[in-house]
Amino acid sequence: MNITALERTGSLVERVCRQLAALIREDGAAGDRWLPGERSLAERLGVSRTVVREATKRLEQQGMLEIQHGSGIRIVDRLHRPLNDSLTLLIPDVVARLRQLNEVRLALEPAAAALAAQRATQTQVRDLRRLQARLEEAPDPAAAIEVDLAFHRAIAEASGNLIHGLILDSFAELGLASRLRTIGRVGKTSAVAHHRRIIAAIERCDPA
Repeated sequence: MNITALERTGSLVERVCRQLAALIREDGAAGDRWLPGERSLAERLGVSRTVVREATKRLEQQGMLEIQHGSGIRIVDRLHRPLNDSLTLLIPDVVARLRQLNEVRLALEPAAAALAAQRATQTQVRDLRRLQARLEEAPDPAAAIEVDLAFHRAIAEASGNLIHGLILDSFAELGLASRLRTIGRVGKTSAVAHHRRIIAAIERCDPA
């Protein structure tokens, strides 16, 4: 990880946040990843430890880092957490949250699938087929729900729009609660049929 000193212009905290975020993205997502210690980061960036501490706290709040006191600063992928936590505070009633979630899904997910029909690669289509096979073979509702969530996430990725995926991840916990009320109660038959039609449309490159 190549960390270089920053020029002292603008907000140092913001600039440290931007550089660390860029380095994390460039470094990829493989394995358990940690940043250098606070003192080392401050020396490499040419700023005070106070600036580094504030910057890493901000990135933790944004879901990119996890500060583990006594262990270090771990890189995580929880960019969806701030929105997810805000939803709980904004709409404390679970039933109301699920109703509003479904309204948002109806607005966003068909658009993501339409983009996937225009942009999905052959590899992504094969991944959707594999997930469909797993859904059809799922032995119980819990397994079916897990695969269903993965299927919708795969469509968001195939759309080529990173914001779709981030928003969908923000709804993950609510999505689980929603599926417990559908697949958990009535089974996976409807989901299996709908997924088949979605995959067929994506394979035909038919966004409509």
